[in-house]
Amino acid sequence: MTQSSAVEDVFNTPPPKPLPRGLPADPEAPSAASATNSATAIVADIQRATAVTDGQKKARTDSRPVKIMPRQYETCDPKDLGVLISDMLMELIRLNDKIPLKDGKLTRFHSRHLYRAPPGISCHDYLNRLIQHATLSPPILLSMVFYIDRLCAMYPAFTIGSLTVHRFLITAATVASKGLSDSFWTNSTYARIGGISTGELATLELDFLQRVSFRIVPQPETLVDYYCSLIQRSQDYRLEDEPTGVEPMDEDPP
Repeated sequence: MTQSSAVEDVFNTPPPKPLPRGLPADPEAPSAASATNSATAIVADIQRATAVTDGQKKARTDSRPVKIMPRQYETCDPKDLGVLISDMLMELIRLNDKIPLKDGKLTRFHSRHLYRAPPGISCHDYLNRLIQHATLSPPILLSMVFYIDRLCAMYPAFTIGSLTVHRFLITAATVASKGLSDSFWTNSTYARIGGISTGELATLELDFLQRVSFRIVPQPETLVDYYCSLIQRSQDYRLEDEPTGVEPMDEDPP
């Protein structure tokens, strides 16, 4: 098997037990009206529920050290940022997978597998694959989070779930790389990395751009807000302390 065919098989291998898009009647399941579409909403909800701040981390149950993240998001390790983003995405997926499809309609981002099952690769592993092989920088990764809010605001039928997250991620990575980077790969390379055909990626990319009115470059301060929020909601990461200032120079003796 060639490397190309092995990558494309990512989306063709169903898990042992395909997960349904919606669950049966569950008194604790959220209603369609309370669907959590937005990345900002999930970060805000978790922060309100747990009251997590840099100085107030919840009690940890293991001995792993808290990793300090730089204040400048441009200098952070993309793999660390990938962990923070995939954790947030999993929160969205756990909530939205309990909610039936709106009007029973599928979006172009839904899995095309015969059984409508999630791809046989976890959200974390898939995002890590994109980071490694598509060389995604921190601004690109944070822009992908920004795209969740923008797409959900302008396309109410779309939600981040187990059937949509993979195609959203490869599409968002492609769009952000082209919009924010001076150099980027071809669509055939992104498609091979993402495990879909070049034609399907082109269709997803065009659909995405039209849904967000081709506005794909976020303001720098917006990316800072997303970066800080992602760190604040995590128990394993903390933003480094602000510098205390420059020590005054000793005065020359008289």
